[in-house]
Amino acid sequence: MIQKNQLRYYYWLFSEFTKKHLKMILLSFFVSFFIIISLVSFSPYLDALFFTRKQVIGFVGNYTINTLPDTILEKISHGLVSVNERGEPIPALSSSWEMLKGGKEFRFHLKNDLVWDDGKDVSAYDLVYNFKDVEAKAIDKKTIYFILKKPLPIFPTYLTKPALRYPLHGAVGPYKVDRIKERGGVVRELYLSPNKKDLTPIVYKFYDNESKLIDAYKVGEINEMTIFKKNLADGFLGWKNTTISKSVDYSTVLTLFFNTRNPFLTEKEVRQAIALSLPREKLQPLGEPANSPIPPPSWAYNPDLKKPFFDLDLSKKNIAKYLKEKESTASAKLEFVTFYDYLTTAGEIDKNLKEIRLNTDLTLSNFSQPEQFDLLLAYWKIPNDPDQYFFWHSTQQQGNITHYKNVRIDKLLEDGRSTLSVESRKKHYAQFQKVLVDDLPAVFLYYPHAYTIKRK
Repeated sequence: MIQKNQLRYYYWLFSEFTKKHLKMILLSFFVSFFIIISLVSFSPYLDALFFTRKQVIGFVGNYTINTLPDTILEKISHGLVSVNERGEPIPALSSSWEMLKGGKEFRFHLKNDLVWDDGKDVSAYDLVYNFKDVEAKAIDKKTIYFILKKPLPIFPTYLTKPALRYPLHGAVGPYKVDRIKERGGVVRELYLSPNKKDLTPIVYKFYDNESKLIDAYKVGEINEMTIFKKNLADGFLGWKNTTISKSVDYSTVLTLFFNTRNPFLTEKEVRQAIALSLPREKLQPLGEPANSPIPPPSWAYNPDLKKPFFDLDLSKKNIAKYLKEKESTASAKLEFVTFYDYLTTAGEIDKNLKEIRLNTDLTLSNFSQPEQFDLLLAYWKIPNDPDQYFFWHSTQQQGNITHYKNVRIDKLLEDGRSTLSVESRKKHYAQFQKVLVDDLPAVFLYYPHAYTIKRK
């Protein structure tokens, strides 16, 4: 009887509550139903907004917003021009340009309707260029003028660097910068969001050294990185969730530079003898063998250059003659300078140099470009354009670190930058490579292998 009374009580209680709050119950039901339908309908957009997998890439280096690598900046913006596979400059942000006064002045016109990624119109007044010996000034919102101290017909090829408005606003790039994390003026994280639906958001994280970069990958801070040491890349071979892809970095070449001011190294035959002693076979696992300052993918590369080879006995024989003839200078110690990352390779080279009876002192440098050296082993950053006037012309005190002087090389470099004709330039640079490789102010050893480690 008590049980029936309780059931009756709860029934009447539920009935009265339903009558009293029927409108609220129905409203809640329809609102909930609408929310569920909306979530299902818009789930792809919500997923893209909150749950899309980001590409988190690790980089080694301390960069400011003004020194970020071009590989990153190219995702944000374009330059005034770009260069096609034939080496010809073509319009990018510019619509056209004129060369005036034989290549001493250039007038560039911007395309119409260009906007920065924040919606502001692109103006010539926004563009900042800091070229040495070049004055850049905006004539109006659509025109920028360049005045050079000396004629340089190939000047447009130097305007490929992505144009930016402070701090990192780009124009027409596939991505835009959402957020920048800095510490002490150094960029630590950079967040890029795509301007197209089919692209994945990218986060760049920067680390002081390779060890920290690898640790970041291991703990899941990043899901992609590129390293240049095979033994480190091999450490991830057993990782089932990781892929390793190998490529060649043609933007740099490991190079042995000679100080041609050294009386002993002034002799071409001495430099050639040293080149014969270099253990190229032992270096092959580290990269693709190089024999030119212009890499194979370049339109200006000369494929007919003579191939370098290794002959320690011949090297020893050839160097012995100069050790006798130039006893006063040959007995002097050669200062062999390198950096920590290349110490193992430098050690192999130094062992062979001692084998051919050269008196070398292998030391490490703490500076990016040591002022004093007789031999220098370092990576050299190859310019995108084959114009290498800055590095090998005898007038260039800053870039020409070997103090190299060769009248024929000077003329070829001058002729190579005196015209925009690709066919003419190709002939000049083919001969430039032939003469330089034969004269050997430096020995080009290899373009390094790059290993991209990526989480599946």
